[in-house]
Amino acid sequence: MSFNPLKEKPVDLFSTLINWKTMYHKSYDKNNVDPYTKTRIILMNGTEFEAVWFGHNFSRHCNNNDLRRDLALARRIEQQQQKEIACLKPINENILETTISYEQLAVDLTALLAKKEPDNNVKKALNFALLEDFDHLYRYADLLDLEFGIKAEKLVGGYTEIMPARPTIAHHRHPYDDIRYHIDGNASDMITKLNVNIITAAEQQTMNYYMNVAGFYSSDLGRKLYQEIGMVEEQHVSSYGSLIDTTNTLIECLIMHEYTECYLYYSCYMDETDKNIKAIWEKHLIEEIAMLHKAKELLQKYEGRDIEEVIPNGEFPELLSFKESNIDYVRTVLKDTVNLTAKKEDYTELNKLNDNADFFMYNGKVNNKEEEVPSHNIINKYIAEKGSDYRYELKENPIIELRDRKTDNTKLGRCKA
Repeated sequence: MSFNPLKEKPVDLFSTLINWKTMYHKSYDKNNVDPYTKTRIILMNGTEFEAVWFGHNFSRHCNNNDLRRDLALARRIEQQQQKEIACLKPINENILETTISYEQLAVDLTALLAKKEPDNNVKKALNFALLEDFDHLYRYADLLDLEFGIKAEKLVGGYTEIMPARPTIAHHRHPYDDIRYHIDGNASDMITKLNVNIITAAEQQTMNYYMNVAGFYSSDLGRKLYQEIGMVEEQHVSSYGSLIDTTNTLIECLIMHEYTECYLYYSCYMDETDKNIKAIWEKHLIEEIAMLHKAKELLQKYEGRDIEEVIPNGEFPELLSFKESNIDYVRTVLKDTVNLTAKKEDYTELNKLNDNADFFMYNGKVNNKEEEVPSHNIINKYIAEKGSDYRYELKENPIIELRDRKTDNTKLGRCKA
């Protein structure tokens, strides 16, 4: 069903301000909720977080207080939305259970975006990080069973497999290798511009979550794992953020933020199976349409330009739909790209790197003692206590080196064959 938010009549922004009772919704039941409802909640929480912080940064680089007041109003509404979404998580869901949903979102969202991405450079960036988030899910899942006796397969609902991919120990690259060429906003398809905005916000939220939650986790083993994977999320956000067109004005960026939110809320609304949460997506869509129209006014007022210069056709492209499993796609990417690493703006087979490449220098420095690498220790400890690692896989791993369930592979994607 086609939808163009620019053709919708916007409500008055002040009418969207709410009281405390309206802000606090009933949380989902963690034992009965559809896993993709949880991923939508995490996705939209991250999208609102990105909107708020972009608004703050815009304001900090703007010397017009009238414009800053308009930004403050929009930001206040975005904050309301974020608060409504964040507390949909129930009180009895622990940090690690939430983390499993974060990583399931990272895997399935990245796969969904990559499958329909027409820009080859963006697609390669998505597929590359996809394998790393997939391996993170596996490491956290083993920790969840080890420390809480909870099988993560119950949380992912059969939509997502849990097994090793490119090992996390191999993810640690030199910062110079995490910067990509940015897209050309004038030449790129709208779906590409949406995709880079969506994935940057989603991964940034994961990075921020791990930055803050590590200190609240209940064991040294887990705290160290959050530290390590949090450092990889910094790499992912650097990579994805560098894809965004750097030539846009701040008001153009504001328009793309609002348009992206409209697109996502409409996508969530069309897919949602929980009627209470579906109503929240609809409410927020109405609010975002109003903010998009306000951004349109700001573009005309301060730059003398029409929104069609930024969004030539307001009709949404194919919606983002969390309905079907991405297992086959993830397996294909794993089979084809597990041995890749990054080299400046591109990717290469590890064996093709020079021995003095930045990757080997940086990875060797942070992983100078394998027995101290948290992501490796999680699996070693699990195997020592249980006899073999924890997985949820429908058939054997497509990579021969990753099929041994009694050994954690630390060489694949890290050491030359």
